[in-house]
Amino acid sequence: MLIAVTRPVSPTLAQCELTHLARQVIDVQRAADQHTAYERLLGSLGATVVRAPAAAELPDAVFVEDAALVLDEVAILTRPGAPSRLAELAGVAEVLGRYRAVVPLRAPATLDGGDVLRSGRTLFVGRSSRTNAEGIEQLSRLLAAFDYEVVPVAFEGCLHLKSAVTGLGDGLLLLNPAWVSAADFRGRESVAIDPGEPYAANTLSIAGTLVFPAQYPLTLEQLVRRGFRVAPIDCSELAKAEGAVTCCSLVFEAKVGRDD
Repeated sequence: MLIAVTRPVSPTLAQCELTHLARQVIDVQRAADQHTAYERLLGSLGATVVRAPAAAELPDAVFVEDAALVLDEVAILTRPGAPSRLAELAGVAEVLGRYRAVVPLRAPATLDGGDVLRSGRTLFVGRSSRTNAEGIEQLSRLLAAFDYEVVPVAFEGCLHLKSAVTGLGDGLLLLNPAWVSAADFRGRESVAIDPGEPYAANTLSIAGTLVFPAQYPLTLEQLVRRGFRVAPIDCSELAKAEGAVTCCSLVFEAKVGRDD
């Protein structure tokens, strides 16, 4: 069973952490409506949507991807780089514990899940203002037992690695070459976004469909021309909080009969 863990939009979303964007007025009700439509889309693609507890006092809690990394064997509870976000971890851990053994990173490590791009048994991890060297090192040590390779990647111009690059399936990447080098991904092929849409590299591949932000029509059209099945979704209000389509969910297969 395919699970998509989400978390409701907080009424304090307008107080979110921002790094690369200027603060804008956020219509919180519209953001909540967009998030509901997002959850419905995931459900229509075959995912069972499981909501983590609402956290009205945590502005960024809707961006659940940053709190954890869920692999087939284990769930890693991260330590987000913004101190205000550490309180998000408990609610996410409670939900993930139903499906996986949950292993936390420890201080002084910091790591945002949005900085982790999985491609097969390789995890590319962006070095960012939210993810430090100790976070990458701890992740590498924890996952070595499961035969994953962790590869640090440099990028610039955006908050998270997955603002600059995400997977399209079968090892193919969607990438903004102004923010990250395709050469860092060890021979994997990539599709460049339209240069006029710098934030268009974030897409969520689920059940053979690309969930893609509708506010980037030129890149969307390019993906459709290449034969991808694309499901556009309006996430423009969430984007004002440096959010995107991957960061609003943790998608994974449930393990039947977990005994740990």
